[in-house]
Order: sequence, then structure tokens, then C-alpha cells
Amino acid sequence: MAARVLRARGAVSVGGLLQRVSPCSLLPGLRGLTSSSVRPGEDSWLKSLFVRKVDPRKDAHSNLLAKKETSSLYKLQFHNVKPEYLEAYNKICQEVLPKIHEDKHYPCTLVGTWNTWYGEQDQAVHLWRYEGGYPALTEVMNKLRESQEFAEFRKARSDMLLSRKNQLLLEFSFWNEPVPRSGPNIYELRSYQLRPGTMIEWGNYWARAIRFRQDGNEAVGGFFSQIGQLYMVHHLWAYKDLQTREDIRNGVWHKHGWEELVYYTGNILIGTKHLILLIFLFLAYSLTLKFIYILKHRM
Repeated sequence: MAARVLRARGAVSVGGLLQRVSPCSLLPGLRGLTSSSVRPGEDSWLKSLFVRKVDPRKDAHSNLLAKKETSSLYKLQFHNVKPEYLEAYNKICQEVLPKIHEDKHYPCTLVGTWNTWYGEQDQAVHLWRYEGGYPALTEVMNKLRESQEFAEFRKARSDMLLSRKNQLLLEFSFWNEPVPRSGPNIYELRSYQLRPGTMIEWGNYWARAIRFRQDGNEAVGGFFSQIGQLYMVHHLWAYKDLQTREDIRNGVWHKHGWEELVYYTGNILIGTKHLILLIFLFLAYSLTLKFIYILKHRM
């Protein structure tokens, strides 16, 4: 039984990722063990079995988990809009943001802009990609500070917002970069708050789990936070409609091994957020999108 427990809980090496052993949870049959039922010589052996082993870290999470062939940085923005200003907000975004996207002097791409469809209402979500990483982000920010049109846009926008927040993200190495796909589609953003120190475990598990989610071409992109709220992961999915989403998500449970990966990743989660939004601007790939927001929380 001990060997089986270790195999079930062992981490795997994926694409050169740092190997790491997951926390070992006692199985129901082992919870009843007490010191009185263990012979003296076995005490240290049992401790070694259930103590978590962590390999020395050789590099930062960003270098171990991100793509090596690209240096793109992503910015995810959430804007909570005053209900009476949502149409006006969408209008000024449609007037100004495409100009930044299309200007060759700005090394950035507006991947998509959405309104929340379900969940937090009157919300806008923007996803930008900066080709060239942090230097590209700095270059864009400096140029925007000098733009009179953008200054006027920000002033008008500030009167329409209740609050806003953003994050800087990197792509997981095992996810594809968002690419064009036939539409219309709905898109789902699933956001996960991880326990500190478990990002590599998440990457190792999902490098295996992603193969279960390819049948419907639903995997769009996977990202993890670098600046902003830390230990956050975002998975972006595409579906033809809500019923297709339901069928695909139910069908994956019939694939051997999926339930095990869900169990292990669930152990390193603090909370989750699921969003589905209605697109009003998607410049990078000319797709028609919808996006759902469902909030869940688990401890």
C-alpha cells in the first residue's frame, strides 16, 4: 500500500519542469494509526513516508514554467463600470483602444475586450499582450503618458468607473498562445488562487491534464500572475455555446486519470473564480465572444 500511495502522490517531470512531491494526505485506512500501534523501529519509516520532500529550487517560477521561445507579457484588466455609463464606456473604448492596437509604434496587442455576461455585472475585462516583455510594457506606458488623446480618454473613463485592478501575467509553457478560431463562441476565464509555494505543482499537474481538454479545441490560453495578486492562475477556454461547454466538461470526467488530477489540484487551491463575458471588442483575432462569470470560494 505504501508504494501505491507514493506513486499516486508523486510529482512528474514535464518539459524540464522542476520535480516536486505533492503533499501526502493520509488515506482513510491509515488515519487510525497511532503511536501505540506502531513498533518503535517503524516510527521513522512512517514519518519519512508522509513528510513532504521538496527539491532545492534552482530557478524562479517564471523561468521554470513560462515559455522560453517567447518573451511576451500579458496584462489582464478588470474595470467595474457605473451601470448608467456602461454604453458610454464601451463607446470610448471602441474609439481609442483600436488605435493603440493598430499603431506599429506600440509593441502591444489588444487580445480581447469583454463585458461581464453573468456574475459581476457592468464589468469590462481587457487582455493585452506586450511583445518583448517588460521593456515593451514600459515603452507603451511612456508613449501613452505623452498622448493627449489617451489623457482625455483616461479622464473621461475615470468618471465612469467604480473601481479597477490589473495583473501582469506570463504564459504557461504547455499552453498554446491564443490563436484565431471560427465563431461565434463563448469564452470562459477560470481563475484560481493557489496556496503559496504550489505553483510548480500546479504546472506539473496541468501539463498532464491539458491533454484531456483538447477534443473540442477549447483550450485557448493559460497564464500565471507575476505582478498584482500573486499565486493566481488563469485558464481561458472557448466553446460554441453554453450547452457545448456543459457537454465537454461532463464528458471529460469519463476519461481515465482526469479525476485524479482534479483531486490533487484541488488540494492546493484556496479559491476559484469562473467568468463568462459578452465581447464588445476583440481586435487580435476578429472573434465574436461571450464570457461568463460565476464566483466560487473554497478553503
